[in-house]
Amino acid sequence: MQKVFGYIKNNAILFISGVLAVISCFIIKPDMQYPGYINVRVLAILFSLMLIVAALGHIGTFDVLTGKLLSKVKTYRGISLLMSLLSFFMSMFLTNDVSLVTLVPFAIMVLSPFRDNRKLMFTLIIMTVAANLGSMFTPIGNPQNLYLYDTYKVPLPDFLLLMLPYSALSLLMIVALTFILVKGSSELPGAGRQDVKELSKAKLIIYFALFVLNILTVIGLVHFLISLAVTVIALLIMDRNAFKKADYNLLLTFVFFFVLIGNLGRIDAVTDLMSGLVSSYPVPVAIVSSQIISNVPAAMLLSAFTGDGRSLIIGTNLGGLGTIIASMASLITYRFHSSFAKEQKEKGEGKHGNYLLAFTIINVVMLAVLFGLYLLLNH
Repeated sequence: MQKVFGYIKNNAILFISGVLAVISCFIIKPDMQYPGYINVRVLAILFSLMLIVAALGHIGTFDVLTGKLLSKVKTYRGISLLMSLLSFFMSMFLTNDVSLVTLVPFAIMVLSPFRDNRKLMFTLIIMTVAANLGSMFTPIGNPQNLYLYDTYKVPLPDFLLLMLPYSALSLLMIVALTFILVKGSSELPGAGRQDVKELSKAKLIIYFALFVLNILTVIGLVHFLISLAVTVIALLIMDRNAFKKADYNLLLTFVFFFVLIGNLGRIDAVTDLMSGLVSSYPVPVAIVSSQIISNVPAAMLLSAFTGDGRSLIIGTNLGGLGTIIASMASLITYRFHSSFAKEQKEKGEGKHGNYLLAFTIINVVMLAVLFGLYLLLNH
């Protein structure tokens, strides 16, 4: 039972969305409209991208990239800045959670020998913020962007131009944060001597081709069933373990929300109330909703009540800042840091700052600045 409760706790959004979807089925009885609730295209693209990223990880692509870059950097601040910039730019194409799962353990491994736990804590927080903000620039940077991009049929150039001012300012703030919070230029033990593995060039080329194929699917040039079939067949042949790395909980959460949203949209009282609220204050409502239920569910839920997709894109992306659950990717870093801090405490090595307090303050300040930019651009 303890394992069951632990699993439920770690996948709270999945279970909450499932319960709400089931309850909605008692209000709106299952009928012929139900199959139309499910956006199969979004699920197919998301699944394909998960498989490709997992396969790229298995051949060491990201380790090699990080290792080569770290071989050129020697100081703590330099490595901290490099890891944050990697989080920012990698998340645009690999999603924020994949970037953090890949880079955070690497950062802990590289920086922990210096025995400055406060600097490490700030580095991990900045990396998390960078991943959440970098991912907002592209339709494939995070799940809610892919969903909103497809739901509202936003042209790719329009999407990029919409988020460009926020991404540019975010990049400047991330660099500034690193210089403010990660002080000193001490050289790390072993810095500049990272071992670099050899990649399988043939697999890298094939996986990159699959990635490009799926990008063409995102922008509407290739049918999603073709890219899904090609991706699945290729990885069944080349790397079946990639299927074990796919986030099936996220895919199932999407299905539950599709059912919930479809049913809520058929309840007049709910539609009238939410439509009025979201239509009047789309960005603030999206930001506040994200603080409570995280930005992916917020995007899916609010999309049922407004045609203003651009405001939801801005609101749910900015809403990834704030509380630790505003973006579920933030919990990835928190868990890694908690495990590391526990090990250090047991060894009696170094003092740790209050991660949650520092995380919340940094996120709220950055959210306020970016929301101020939104007000400036729209009023």
